[in-house]
Amino acid sequence: MRTRWWALAALCFAELLVMVDNTIVNVALPTMARDLDAGISGLQWIVDAYTLVFAGLLLTGGYLGDRFGHRRMLLSGIVGFAGVSALAASSQTLGQLIAARAGLGLFAALVFPATLAIIVSIFVESRERAAAVGIWAATSGVAVAVGPVLGGWLLEHYAWSSVFWVNLPVAAIAVVAIVAVVPGTRPERVSRFDFVGLGLSVIGLGLLTYSVIEGPHLGWTDPRTIGGLAIAVGALGLFGRRELTIDHPILDVRLFANRHFATAAGMISVAFFALFGFIFLITQFFQAVQGYGPLEAGLRTLPFAVVMAVFSPVAMALSHRFGPRPVAVGGAVLMSGGFALVEISSRTSGYWELIIWSMSLMAMGLAFISGPCTQVIMDALTPAQAGAGSAVNDTTREIGGTLGVAVLGSVLTSVYTSGVGERLAALGLPQAVTGVAEESVMAGVEVARQAPAAVGAQLQIAVQEVFVDGLHSAVWVAVAITAAAALAAAYLLRGAPVAPPAPGEGRSSAEPAGAAGLQVEREVTAGTA
Repeated sequence: MRTRWWALAALCFAELLVMVDNTIVNVALPTMARDLDAGISGLQWIVDAYTLVFAGLLLTGGYLGDRFGHRRMLLSGIVGFAGVSALAASSQTLGQLIAARAGLGLFAALVFPATLAIIVSIFVESRERAAAVGIWAATSGVAVAVGPVLGGWLLEHYAWSSVFWVNLPVAAIAVVAIVAVVPGTRPERVSRFDFVGLGLSVIGLGLLTYSVIEGPHLGWTDPRTIGGLAIAVGALGLFGRRELTIDHPILDVRLFANRHFATAAGMISVAFFALFGFIFLITQFFQAVQGYGPLEAGLRTLPFAVVMAVFSPVAMALSHRFGPRPVAVGGAVLMSGGFALVEISSRTSGYWELIIWSMSLMAMGLAFISGPCTQVIMDALTPAQAGAGSAVNDTTREIGGTLGVAVLGSVLTSVYTSGVGERLAALGLPQAVTGVAEESVMAGVEVARQAPAAVGAQLQIAVQEVFVDGLHSAVWVAVAITAAAALAAAYLLRGAPVAPPAPGEGRSSAEPAGAAGLQVEREVTAGTA
């Protein structure tokens, strides 16, 4: 028994490595904007290149784990992650850094699904499994807040490249721990991989994210934006149709016919959509509007980690006592309330008077959604579907986070770009100066610092107020989506979850489909032999 819990600790540490990279760059974005001459869309791509590739290849990672063994893929992913981290740290241009971030997402996609799949395989008793899944889900949420704090501390002492160099010693510790205490898993006989389905999913998600991020700059009515969105929807539609008709899909979309499974996956996606988008915005607010340094900005996201750590076990206990439905609904209401508090903020709002309370409500809401909904997903599946379930659970988090940064960031960009141009033109500044300030709020603040004292203060106030206007507009999206999720969960999570038929039933072959090839009982046997 003790070995299982040590294995859980090692797996959560590996999970922490790849999840921290979702947000560790956020406090470094203003520095990267100056050093790499990046505008808001460039900063969005630094964040989303990682999460987009991560999300797009998670199902592939689950399949490879089924075929070659989850521990083997876990170790390969960690070693590759460390290698690409060195490349990211050595980047000299924005393009190089974005490419390296995409490479990090590729190897993270090998690590993340393996952690949950192994946890499910070694914890077979339902109460222990619920506790283990709750700890795993809490680690994911805590990592989101640990990233800015760790990144801020590193930036206080070193260059922005340090947020990538730190991955090397962490990866080394993870490898040693996994080799020492995590049991091996037996590869399963799996079907031929669906490369066409993978291509369609990557094209669809990639074009959707690209079109949303670049929409404010190209114009929402520009043929490239409309065409990109149309092709993205078409590609994702073809992906869904293909997965319904082939014998061995990479994603068994029939899983979503299970109301509890689909609702829980959607709730997790909404929660991370709102959270990742907000952290992208608030770290810039702390530095550009409130004038904090990177470490101060990172520390002010710490309530996410503290509140998540405190309330994640509470959420699982409440879920066990009252069922996941009221807990998840309450979580969505808490998140919506936390975002609504941001709407009364201004550029002079105090951290302790307002912002910390809004962030605490968001974190509590995330804790109430993440663990219970993850448990709903796993309970709604047969043992043979554990690999598919873990991959879908992971994918919903990353897709939600990717779209959160893209959508909320683009709402902010649209409001900021148009608003700051009007405000600076009214101050009589030349078009060349206005154009620089429109690139990002940090560029606007830098323009204000270099301006003569007579107009510098006015310019800085104008830039900050327009940014806060954009922040309010973006956060309204989060308020609406999380409130709608609460209503949907209250209706759709009624009754007890019922596991659907195993993948492949009713098809021409009874062999498990795609990433669903993980057989929990066999892996437990292999791990305890």
